[in-house]
Amino acid sequence: MNRYDHIRPYNDNEVNQALLHAARHPMFRILLQFTFPDKTQEEIVEVLSTCFSIADFQEKVIYKSVTNLLDKSAEDFTCSGFDTLSRKRSYLYLSNHRDIVLDTSLLNMTLIDHGLITTASAIGDNLVQKDFLMELSKLNRNFLVQRGQSPREMLMSSKLLSQYIKHLLVENRSVWVAQREGRTKDGLDKTQQGVLKMITIARGKTPLMQYLKELNIVGVAISYEYDPTDILKVPEIVAKQENVPYIKTANEDFNSILKGALGNKRNIHIAAAPMPEEIYDQIAQDYASDNDKLQAFASALDTIIWKHYKLWPSNYIAYDLYHKSNKYSAHYDEKELRHFERRLEVRVDKEKQIEVDSFLLMYANPVVQSEKV
Repeated sequence: MNRYDHIRPYNDNEVNQALLHAARHPMFRILLQFTFPDKTQEEIVEVLSTCFSIADFQEKVIYKSVTNLLDKSAEDFTCSGFDTLSRKRSYLYLSNHRDIVLDTSLLNMTLIDHGLITTASAIGDNLVQKDFLMELSKLNRNFLVQRGQSPREMLMSSKLLSQYIKHLLVENRSVWVAQREGRTKDGLDKTQQGVLKMITIARGKTPLMQYLKELNIVGVAISYEYDPTDILKVPEIVAKQENVPYIKTANEDFNSILKGALGNKRNIHIAAAPMPEEIYDQIAQDYASDNDKLQAFASALDTIIWKHYKLWPSNYIAYDLYHKSNKYSAHYDEKELRHFERRLEVRVDKEKQIEVDSFLLMYANPVVQSEKV
């Protein structure tokens, strides 16, 4: 048994059989019918029968699925920075994280469009408890991050995960990892030092900053003008502010996946920004302890992401509404303001100021972050 078998996606030689088996699942059939609305079931199976690798599946099925989703749920999808990347090199994409499924789907769609190496992408095992989602994740080159473990188990699984990421990159497969555990709920995209620590466990005796440099790290900033799951995130934000435990409801993650995929996002932008080489050398020179180096690198990555995060009228409107100002009024018009105010009105209880503030800050905080760059 391969040591990575319990966390890895399907190998290419497993794809065809797994795909034809998964196609019998009712939810998978719904996805396929959405992807190929003009094809019969027999014609869809014929397409699947030609998929003998994850690349085949992504290019023939998932790419079309995401294209159809964007046609129905977004007005425009743009990107920047990808034309500076090498088609022959694998990268470690460290990304802000807003949507469970779309973040990585849109990244890989962009990588395919630019002829770049697509990613193996980390996903929490709590998000794929349903058989259908587990099959889809393994077919889409996701590898599992194990949650809910004891400290000892977490240490062992982190070590294995770090080694697997290193293995993938050495094999010339790009990797996507979110800058933090779970999605950003409050709009404050900040890198968790623990994520960087996990990634570097596999470095052995290689100096920390040299190892990070060898990973070819690219910061990724993805921004949605409107987050379809914004209202779903408010209760967790409020619970955190009130210092009370937040307990997820049954199927909450699954509902977030559906709402995030199908809900209107208006405009989306994804930006790629390689970490400048001088950052690694400067941090290695300026800090003595590995802990301080990781903290400095996390701050540098945050700055890269904030700098390339595309701000939308919704962000500027939320900032002005929260601060009761017109500081950024030049960035939106009256129609956009009314649209945002209607969205706010139907999504939160205006009698509960903490909900109003949480909703506004979710959109306003990226502007606050951009002011620090």
